[in-house]
Amino acid sequence: MVRTSLGVNPWSVLYEGVEHHTPLSFGMISALLGVLVLLLWIPLKQKPTLGTFANILVVGASSDLGLLLIPQNLGLATRVGLLIGCVVLNGLSVAIYVGARFGPGPRDGLMTGVSAATGLSIRLVRTLIEVTVLGVGWLLGGSAGVGTVLYALMVGPVTQFFLPRFSYRRTAEHAVDAAGPP
Repeated sequence: MVRTSLGVNPWSVLYEGVEHHTPLSFGMISALLGVLVLLLWIPLKQKPTLGTFANILVVGASSDLGLLLIPQNLGLATRVGLLIGCVVLNGLSVAIYVGARFGPGPRDGLMTGVSAATGLSIRLVRTLIEVTVLGVGWLLGGSAGVGTVLYALMVGPVTQFFLPRFSYRRTAEHAVDAAGPP
């Protein structure tokens, strides 16, 4: 999304804002804030797993690598396609690794924890988190654009759409579903 020049996702707005105030790289800020978000898990009784920590390392490193490898100054049609693809693929990827129960990343565990604690839908909780992070990042000097708004409003619904299709269920759960209600 950074290379679309149409606006980054809300968390990236926050990373950019923090980047203006520190000597740290975009990817390093992503990793450090991921660790800080884990502290918000404590009152939600969420427990990190190997997948949680792998997410922190992979997202931070791949952010810096992607910025190094993906060219700047792409044509408008390519940037729009990349933007839409980013929103859909991010929602899909969250649904896949959360649904696989390998362990959510810090931001996604916050989403699922708040949803479980409040009974609010994934789409609403994720949207509220994205809008909050966007506001803080923007106040710190991060850049936002039409892509930022699109992402903030759509990644929650896209994730909720894909999540039931990729949720792991044990064999016993499949048998109960197949048998129907008692």
